[in-house]
Amino acid sequence: MELAEIFPPFGLRVEAGPLVLRPITDELLPELVELSMRGIHAPEAMPFFYPWTNAPVEEQPLNYARFHWGVRSNWNRDLWDLEFAVEYEGHLVGCQGFMTGSYLVTRTGETGSWLGREFQGRGIGTAMRQAICAFVFDHLDAEEVTSAAYTDNPASNAVSRKVGYQPNGVLRKTRRLGEWHPSQQWVLTPETFVRGPELRVSGVEAFRRFIGLDD
Repeated sequence: MELAEIFPPFGLRVEAGPLVLRPITDELLPELVELSMRGIHAPEAMPFFYPWTNAPVEEQPLNYARFHWGVRSNWNRDLWDLEFAVEYEGHLVGCQGFMTGSYLVTRTGETGSWLGREFQGRGIGTAMRQAICAFVFDHLDAEEVTSAAYTDNPASNAVSRKVGYQPNGVLRKTRRLGEWHPSQQWVLTPETFVRGPELRVSGVEAFRRFIGLDD
């Protein structure tokens, strides 16, 4: 059997112009680790709700691999996290995810991503978000998509606005140990979605069956 027959997320591929969302296999993990360790954000900043980049440098490679192994081993129809590696013009640039619970009922989930600092400021973050949102709206029957970012993360919040998300309140979220910061919540529907390039998708039929959309 092929690995994608056992775990259908490995069979997905989403292309949007020069951008590709591809499965995160074990063969790709070392390259993603190296990219993340070259820097995602300024040392004094923390854009992530779970501050994983604060871990000692020597612990980060195994921590990152454990995260993705956990995503696979904990997958079930009631709670899943679809994680893609992102390529832009043939270069590995970051990761884009879509996390959800009770998807067959709620038809919603939240996006999350990171982009290597060397590739930031070029519109790639917007293209990544447009691609994942178009994929879940057009191919997974999503009815809304949410996102969130700390209010001192202008880049992420700017992407949400560009893609058509609407403000959906502000929450207090923890950040570093003993610290909280306001988190801007966002919600996107097909009616407000600002689309990017047309998608070319493969592997979606098997994935829909895997998550229960086409039983």
